[in-house]
Amino acid sequence: MKIHLTSIALIATAVLTGPAVVMAQAPAAAAPVVIDAAVTDNIFQLYEGVVTKVDKKNRTIYFKNAEGESKFVAGPEIKSLDQIKKGDRLNVSYELAVAIELIKTKSDGIRSKVETSTEAISKAGEKPTRTISNTTTIIADIVGVDRAKKLVSVKGPSGKVTVVTVKNAQLLADVNVGEQVKVVYFDAMAASITAPKKK
Repeated sequence: MKIHLTSIALIATAVLTGPAVVMAQAPAAAAPVVIDAAVTDNIFQLYEGVVTKVDKKNRTIYFKNAEGESKFVAGPEIKSLDQIKKGDRLNVSYELAVAIELIKTKSDGIRSKVETSTEAISKAGEKPTRTISNTTTIIADIVGVDRAKKLVSVKGPSGKVTVVTVKNAQLLADVNVGEQVKVVYFDAMAASITAPKKK
C-alpha cells in the first residue's frame, strides 16, 4: 500500500510539534459604545483518521481514513508518544470567526491593528493535543456608505480602503461617514489524538 504525507498530515505535524509565536500589542483607547454587531462562526473538519501503527523507534505515526493512509514523524516536542496507541483517532479542525462591531463615535483619526496568538497543549502523560489560536482586532474609519447597495467602505491602519457588503440593510440606518468600525478576526487550528470510543 502506498503511504503518503498528505497536506493535512503536514498541518497536524505543524500543530502538534511546531513552535508558537506570541505577539501582543495593547492599544490605549477608551471603550467605544457598540450599537450593533454581526458575528459569523464556522468550524471546519480538516482531517479525521485512525492510528494504524506507531513506530516508536523512528517516532513515526501512521493514520488511515477513507482517502488512504498517511504518516508523520513526531518531533521531540511530543513528550507523550508512548500514550499513542493503535486504534486512537487523530482529529484536525479549523475554526474561523468574524465579529463586526459598529461603533457610535466620531473618528479621532486613530486606526489600529492588534494581533495576539496563544496556544494550549496537553499535559505530560496525556495523549498529544494542541490548539493554536490567533485574534486580530482592527479599528477602521468609515469612509463611504452606500445604503442602496448595502455597501460600507472602511479604511484600515494600512490606509487601504475595503468595501464590505452588509447583509442586513437595517444595520446601515445609523451608520455614517466619519464613524468607526471594529472588526475582530479569530481563527484556531486544533489537533488531538484521542482514544477510540467505547462501544
